[in-house]
Amino acid sequence: MSRSRRDFLKSSAGLAAGAAVPLVPRDALAQTAGAELARIQRVKRILLKGGIVLTLDRTIGDFAAGDILIEDGKLRDIRPNIAASDAVVIDCTNRILIPGFIDTHSHSYQGLLRSLLPNGLVDPDYNRDIQNNLTLHYQPEDVHAGVLATALAMIDMGTTGMVDISQIAHSPEHSDANVRALQESGLRAVFAYSRGAGPGSRFPQDIARLQRTYFNSKDQLLTLAMATSVEPQSFRAAREAGVQAVLHIRVNSEPLLALGRAGLLRPGDEFIHCTHLSEEAWRLIKDSGAHTSHSPPLEMAMAHGFPAIQEALDHGLRPSLSSDHSATIAQDMFGIMRTAFNLQRLMILQRVRKGEQNLPNLLTPREVLEFATIEGARCAQLDAKCGTLTPGKEADLVILRADSLDIWPHNNAFGTVVNLMNPGHVDSVFIAGKPKKWRGALVGMDMTRMRRLVEQSRDAVLRRGGFTSSLLG
Repeated sequence: MSRSRRDFLKSSAGLAAGAAVPLVPRDALAQTAGAELARIQRVKRILLKGGIVLTLDRTIGDFAAGDILIEDGKLRDIRPNIAASDAVVIDCTNRILIPGFIDTHSHSYQGLLRSLLPNGLVDPDYNRDIQNNLTLHYQPEDVHAGVLATALAMIDMGTTGMVDISQIAHSPEHSDANVRALQESGLRAVFAYSRGAGPGSRFPQDIARLQRTYFNSKDQLLTLAMATSVEPQSFRAAREAGVQAVLHIRVNSEPLLALGRAGLLRPGDEFIHCTHLSEEAWRLIKDSGAHTSHSPPLEMAMAHGFPAIQEALDHGLRPSLSSDHSATIAQDMFGIMRTAFNLQRLMILQRVRKGEQNLPNLLTPREVLEFATIEGARCAQLDAKCGTLTPGKEADLVILRADSLDIWPHNNAFGTVVNLMNPGHVDSVFIAGKPKKWRGALVGMDMTRMRRLVEQSRDAVLRRGGFTSSLLG
């Protein structure tokens, strides 16, 4: 045995036996992180130094050791060895820097209902218990609590952008609560104004008021879309408002084809799930210039159908990824990416085993990370602002801890992010250059108050709906 190996084993034995090792006290770590945070919140220029940088911009490339200069909330420069004497320098050694994830389909008001349907199917369970019961009992304060809980959790898990399809517009006050919660969270979001229920609903005509009140500037984190139904009038309302249409579509292709024949589809529209669609429907989606959003874990668990990622690829579409809701499945983009990666490869490799020829390529981790970032940004019509780490775009990025033993040593950065990581590796999150999570903690958030707010609204909604949940059932 070599001397270096003997020395290593001796030191390891000392660690295991509880030998005295100098440790930095937790309070000291918190103070250091707090001091760093205070500095970067005060300055115009921040230099992230020496990290593994995955830009997802193929014209720029990626860097095994690179720097990112943020100035006035935007990405100013990305390359090795940037010098910026007036910037606050953050050491990113043993960190992987990526664009923030974009979740292109979330019912964020359901943040109150996490794991309420652990074994639920879309029909009858979800439609009976959530859409046609609990959703009807939300008050505006419950909408605010649920949306805020979802948006903050997404930031915590590395998601910096979301398409929010909150089917909760029971009144203008409900819609206002939804938008204000998104504003309060600091998440970049597309508010896909959606239907509500009851006599107070003003869908779809209230979109004009919402545009005037909240969306009269393009220089903000929130943008507006409309969550449509297959009814032509909802698409006409989106067209009149000049906004993207966002539609759930699966199983029955005919309503989508009818919308196409009526000339109501526009480039940039978003179609969700797309399971069991016909060849003609897929051609229409491609030819219309639309994008697709897929939720593989939820689609498999809740009987939406076999996730249609390969169908999208077969028709020349680059899919985006989404979480849908958390009543059954985690809204965790790491898990969603891993499911997409494994599922597509399983399907193709099974076909290989059957002797089929001329098969599609197997997905790579890089491609799947693109689905979760730049393809999500394109689907949400945000790619001019985010989705890649490109100079001139807004600084929406995630710093991932890459020094823990579950992912060490580094051998392939894309494989590490997609196939090995989880939300626990999210160290810090920037949105438009502002730190929203820093050194493992959400910035400026009273978590005790937040948990109490969410719990109170959860209890109120379940009580009004006469729904009993079982913690151990």
